[in-house]
Amino acid sequence: MRRRAAAWACVVLAAALSGCTSAAYYWQSVQGHLALMNAARPVDELLADPATPADLKARLALARRIRAFAVSDLALPDNASYHRYSDLKRRAAVWNVAAAPPYSLTLRRWCFPIVGCVGYRGYYDEADARALAAELQAREGLEVRVYGVPAYSTLGWLNWAGGDPLLSTFIHYPEGELARMVFHELAHQVVYVGDDTLFNESYATAVERLGVQRWLATQAGESARRAYAAFDAHRREFRELARETRGELAAVYEQKTAPAPARQALEAMKSEAMARFRQRYAALKAQWAAAGAPFDGYDRWVAEANNAFFGVQAAYDDLVPAFEALFAREGGDWPRFHAAVRALARLPKAERLAQLRALAVDYRFDSW
Repeated sequence: MRRRAAAWACVVLAAALSGCTSAAYYWQSVQGHLALMNAARPVDELLADPATPADLKARLALARRIRAFAVSDLALPDNASYHRYSDLKRRAAVWNVAAAPPYSLTLRRWCFPIVGCVGYRGYYDEADARALAAELQAREGLEVRVYGVPAYSTLGWLNWAGGDPLLSTFIHYPEGELARMVFHELAHQVVYVGDDTLFNESYATAVERLGVQRWLATQAGESARRAYAAFDAHRREFRELARETRGELAAVYEQKTAPAPARQALEAMKSEAMARFRQRYAALKAQWAAAGAPFDGYDRWVAEANNAFFGVQAAYDDLVPAFEALFAREGGDWPRFHAAVRALARLPKAERLAQLRALAVDYRFDSW
């Protein structure tokens, strides 16, 4: 799961000008991103350095090919981003906190200068993220999720300073996953709409999926194609299960305005929906194992699943079919596709959502 970080220099300046009281939060953002940027070295320099481990050289060379492909074949930005590499010496770039009420999938939102309001708050220190989560649980009774993300985008704001670097948190991903990551993050430099996480993340997810299809078909070897197909099959089936469960939970939560005595029944229905989710996941795992492709990568997700977990997942999934439909409508032409997305971004939020929903209803991408 990936989230956007603010262009820190602009954010801090805007916060200062607006009299922002969250100085400590913005300061940790500045320090964290500065450390990430200062650790970055040019990819060409690392490839020429005899001290660079051979396996890292191979991954950096692959990332350089992926970066060039993003420009030549996907019409993604040709700029300073992803031409440098940072070894963060930790397992995540940042840790995000998401939270939702007990009877809603709508995420609590935090608002920032420049980038607007988003359904998460990010920290460079995992302990700080967990402290906020505990506070939200205790003070507001929210269901919370703390999750590490391997990358984030500064939306192109810092290309003048070297841009977003490749990171140790994802450089060793399998080939298809590495390409997916780069394509997703570069998409955020093409179009980003303040206060519309669903639009932004669904668009970037569509770009990654479509882009990886083309990369694997034209640039990758058979082993990379097989590895990606196996992993992506698990991911798609799990996401479909999560989507179905979100629908069930949403139907339950529509009844939350019932009188207080009915809340006990509401809680029972919620518990039943969550139990069905876990039972169906167990059946899915058994199906994978029987097919000779066992996978347990979602075990922790399922064990800890709550409204915040499902709310985060929705941002990455719900409008993807609509953007894939838009890509097909534009004849699979990447510049035309990006231009069409920019045109949607200029519309009022309700209008662009309505247009995307209509596209999704009228079209099945897998028939294109």
